[in-house]
Formats: sequence, structure tokens, C-alpha cells
Amino acid sequence: MKSIFKRIFDIVVSAFALIIFLPIILISWVILMADTASGGFFFQKRVGQYGKLFTIYKLRTMHVNTGNVTKTGVFFRKYKLDELPQFLNVLKGDMSIVGPRPDIEGYYDKLEGENRKILQLKPGITSEASLKYFNEEAILEQQENALEYNDTVIFPDKVKMNLDYYYSNNLFLDIKIIIKTIF
Repeated sequence: MKSIFKRIFDIVVSAFALIIFLPIILISWVILMADTASGGFFFQKRVGQYGKLFTIYKLRTMHVNTGNVTKTGVFFRKYKLDELPQFLNVLKGDMSIVGPRPDIEGYYDKLEGENRKILQLKPGITSEASLKYFNEEAILEQQENALEYNDTVIFPDKVKMNLDYYYSNNLFLDIKIIIKTIF
């Protein structure tokens, strides 16, 4: 029953968000098409619920020829505007508003033991872990060995936080996380 209410909540919130943010998404899309020399959108396979892969939708912030984040892309990433199309993923049922951020293959799909319980959750647009590590790229840039730091510090902490969410998630916690995300 809890999952039915969460799904209804996700549909209502994501539909409302898409209506509100559609002008921003469209303007951003046009700007980023020119800025990145691309179609303006970015599609990537991510690990979803039960370890099943799905395609995540984002606005493209990297130039297709150079692979570098553009100056405009930096702005869109800083304010998370590149992630607005993920409300479509929520409507489709691939994601939830709140849940562990969907990762690329090689991380969540490799979890073992109790940590695999995280895969029972739909990935989300926001979570306690994504709020704590909202500036993850900047944190990693400061490390001598960014991959090692991610694998030994950040990723295990995210797993712990997401496992805590697995055991305690409810609609009130989701609303609290959404409010923290907004402010």
C-alpha cells in the first residue's frame, strides 16, 4: 500500500513540476543545443530498481566534440537545471522523486549482502545522500586520487545513507527531503 501512495505522489508532483518547469526546460534545451553542438539532450543507461537498466534523461552540458563541460553547462549543472527532464523518468515509472540517485553500471549493481536492499528502491531525483554530496564534482577535484576517494569514502557513505532511507522511508520523510532540496 505504501508503494501505491508513493507512486501517486510521484505522478502528481512530477506532472506538476513538468508543467511549471516546461518553459525553463524548453529555453534551456534551445540554449544547450547551440552551446554543445548537439540535440540538447543527454541519454545514458543507469542502474534502476532491482538492478534493471533504464535510460535517464538530462540536458546535455558537455560539448560533443571536446567532451568538456561548456561555460553554460557549468551554470546548468550548478543549479541542477540539467536534471529537470528526469521528471519524465518519474512519470514513466523508472524513477521516484526521492530515492538513491541512479548510478552508472559498476557501482550499485555490484553491491553485496544487505547493501543490495537499496536496489529494491526506485532511484530518485533527490535523496539525503545527493544533498550531502551536492558538490561531489568539486570534492573529487580536490583529491589526489579522485576514483579511490570516491570508492573508499563517498560511495560507501552514500550506500549507508541510502540503506538508512530504505529502512525508514515514508511519505513524510520524502516531503522533508524535498523541502531540504528546494531550500
